[in-house]
Amino acid sequence: MLAAFVVNSKGAERVVTAASSHNASTEKQFRYPTEYGAQKPPTSQWTVTASGAAVISNVGDGPVVTSATIGKVIDMGLSDPFNMGGAMAPAAADTIVSHFRDRNLPPDHYDLVASGDLGEIGLPIAKDLLKQKGLELPEGTLQDCGLMIYRKGQPILAGASGAGCSAAVTYGHLLNRMKRGEVNRILIVATGALLSPMTFQQKETTPCIAHAVSIEVGGGMT
Repeated sequence: MLAAFVVNSKGAERVVTAASSHNASTEKQFRYPTEYGAQKPPTSQWTVTASGAAVISNVGDGPVVTSATIGKVIDMGLSDPFNMGGAMAPAAADTIVSHFRDRNLPPDHYDLVASGDLGEIGLPIAKDLLKQKGLELPEGTLQDCGLMIYRKGQPILAGASGAGCSAAVTYGHLLNRMKRGEVNRILIVATGALLSPMTFQQKETTPCIAHAVSIEVGGGMT
């Protein structure tokens, strides 16, 4: 979002944008060190060790960043660090609804709407919230990077989490699908939980936020 803004306003010709996450560092900081051997509930997610980077430029023939929607902080009162998907789902749904409303788009405008790391718990919650808000996306349109990044059968509980989910899946898998002509319009909704070890230990609730960026083939804008 920021890179596209800088390039579009002629502040730079090329900007590298990247994000990453690491399983061991996240586990020991926000939950329990792996060596501790603590058992996790089914709602828990497995932080992905991954990174992704892309170059945003005002020249080239690649997919185009056409718009972005800045989300707002939403706190539904959840304080369980092992249920981040459930905590982030309301923020994701709110940003998606705002994006479609602000751009006056029909529900079938995008071939794919991908959340960052809602996992198996948060994704169905987000779908239900969208329907409650009057936005019913076509079947299969709303997916989750945290569920796409691991293969089936891996012991990842409710799916992947971490900033590496949306970065690696979008900059790798999804942009390659666009290059192959499999999808032409995608909306990436990166999700985040605003917690720290201190807030978790003090049993504080977890505010969450989501930002959306649309990427289209031949969008006509940088």
